[in-house]
Amino acid sequence: MNILIINGPNLNMLGIREKEIYGNNTYNDLVHYLKSLAKMYNVNLEVFQSNSEAEIINKLHEAYFNKVDGIIINPAAFTHYSYAIYDAIKAINIKTIEVHLTNIYEREEDFRKTNVIKAACSKSFYGKGFISYKEALLYLIGEENEIS
Repeated sequence: MNILIINGPNLNMLGIREKEIYGNNTYNDLVHYLKSLAKMYNVNLEVFQSNSEAEIINKLHEAYFNKVDGIIINPAAFTHYSYAIYDAIKAINIKTIEVHLTNIYEREEDFRKTNVIKAACSKSFYGKGFISYKEALLYLIGEENEIS
């Protein structure tokens, strides 16, 4: 199974930004964690990160032409207003799972409670840090019974 993970803006700053919210683990720690999961579950995994909405849309389009089997996306701040990413997910018709490290619905800023991406995705996992990605991966590969 070929899975693409797309990480949005500022995720490259994990371990630096707002440690009280996101913790001390770095983006490299996240990538290492994801690749170890891929090996454990025998899936081919590409991990992509961009701070650019256009690059994320282009990556979604590329996934269609590359016949990716599933996508896990953490749209980060684009979650709250990117109808363009929503449209791109809908256009490619690839099972897409949304993830967030934090529970965006319990964050103090009101704008974070708005989610325009969710309706384009098959399911969402959030609020469990790196484990949110594991839950999304297990769901995507049909191993939901392993989700704790």
